[in-house]
Amino acid sequence: MQINPVFVESTVVLAVVLCVHMVIWNQHSWCIIALFIQAFYVQHKWDRLLRSGGAVFQFRPAANSGIVPASMVMPLLGLVLRERCSASGNVYLERFTMVVTVTGMMLALFLSLIALGITRPVPTNTCVIAGMAGSAILYMTKQTLTVSEVIEVLEVLLIFVYLSLIVLYLLPRCFTPGEALLIVGGISFIVNQLIKRSLSLSEVKGDPVNYFLPVVVVGSLLLGVFFALLFCFMESETWVSSLFFHMMTAVLGLGILMPWLALFIGRHPIMWLLDFVTLNERRLCLLGYWVFLASVATCVVLHQNYQRQSGSKKHQASTVVRKYFHLIVVATYVPGMVYDRQLLHVASVGCLAVFLLLEYVRYFRIRPMGQLLRQLLTLFLDERDSGPLILTHIYLLLGMSLPIWLFPGPCAPKGILPGAGGLVPYAGVLAVGVGDTMASVFGSTMGEIPWPGTKKTMEGTATSVFAQIIAVAMFLIFDGSINLNSTYSWIVGSITLVAMLEAYTSQIDNLLLPLYLFILLLL
Repeated sequence: MQINPVFVESTVVLAVVLCVHMVIWNQHSWCIIALFIQAFYVQHKWDRLLRSGGAVFQFRPAANSGIVPASMVMPLLGLVLRERCSASGNVYLERFTMVVTVTGMMLALFLSLIALGITRPVPTNTCVIAGMAGSAILYMTKQTLTVSEVIEVLEVLLIFVYLSLIVLYLLPRCFTPGEALLIVGGISFIVNQLIKRSLSLSEVKGDPVNYFLPVVVVGSLLLGVFFALLFCFMESETWVSSLFFHMMTAVLGLGILMPWLALFIGRHPIMWLLDFVTLNERRLCLLGYWVFLASVATCVVLHQNYQRQSGSKKHQASTVVRKYFHLIVVATYVPGMVYDRQLLHVASVGCLAVFLLLEYVRYFRIRPMGQLLRQLLTLFLDERDSGPLILTHIYLLLGMSLPIWLFPGPCAPKGILPGAGGLVPYAGVLAVGVGDTMASVFGSTMGEIPWPGTKKTMEGTATSVFAQIIAVAMFLIFDGSINLNSTYSWIVGSITLVAMLEAYTSQIDNLLLPLYLFILLLL
């Protein structure tokens, strides 16, 4: 009997949901389970729409809709973060994480309603299930959130609607519906939070490091949307257009984003950054080490392109070659997490800004680097880069960085979580840097027994699990702040569940796997 990989993927996600609710059970739990059931039904409607071409927008081909795994991320994330904040007595962040949970459920429900609205004939049973789940979520929202918090949820939903229309229209075939929910939903939440904090500067407090990410995200979004619309009406490859691009980028960065960031941190951002990176000799050594690794990665790209040009047949980077970059990123992140996580946080945000700017230059063919970047990066395309954007390297950066950015520092005594929580910042390194790399390399070279319904192999998954366990042991040796107590079985179970999700998901695993491992380790 042929096994449906979508069903197995949903089963693994259900196992994660049940693991979370074995530890945490509150008024949101029933709603999350109801959301999972309706997402499971709606996913089949979305998949049918994608196969028939009736999904209105053009989504990434050769992948299912991914509604189930994407719908669970934000609600579960808010749930586990709320538990940590409640235990530490941080009332403000406890309320904030409740908003995260409800917002995630609302966004997932909205995406489900879109599928039901464009499906013909109207699926009566699925509509009833979605209606029941929606009623439960609305009732719970009324009972648990204040009026201002409900308005905040509606603001995020409104931003999500308009931003989805813009992104999916301008960037066809770049995302599945689930990936769009994760990415656009996350951006919508960040935009709303930045606007909210900008309107109440007197209440702004916290670490200045935490304000770099939202400002970079909003600035990159404004730059991309502006030029995507502008270049619909004018040629982007001319020197005049390229000069205008560089000028507007400088104006946005120096004239808008810098003053905006200065309002939050209370100083000029460049002066603050200089003081930050030169605080001690260790930070300068880390920066020098990271520059060296960036040079190595650049040399790998140039060497592979030289082989393509000198070869007699068309040369394309293999899976093993692409995983070199995973190893380089692991070598980048582990020392940063062991010695200076704040510097790593700022550096990863800066790297995201550079990656997004270079992708704009490549996509719009901005002179003098646009065409060269197109030639260099085409070599590393895979089946997931089917749209106009090349996002694989950005997803890799996000997968490694999200556990660091999402780490609940104010809810962790002395910045450290007990038990398996000590590994939370390493979730990206474990799931993507070690697990996904070993699964791909060993599965493609030595794997012989495929998992039913997929091309992934059992040997690759087993190697992934064992490699992550070895990596955990190495982290225990080099990072003295980690104290796992008696949580070894939970860690092994979490790693195994995420490895099974990697074997069966057709979504961007660099983005999905670290988030699920983050959720499980945070319990």
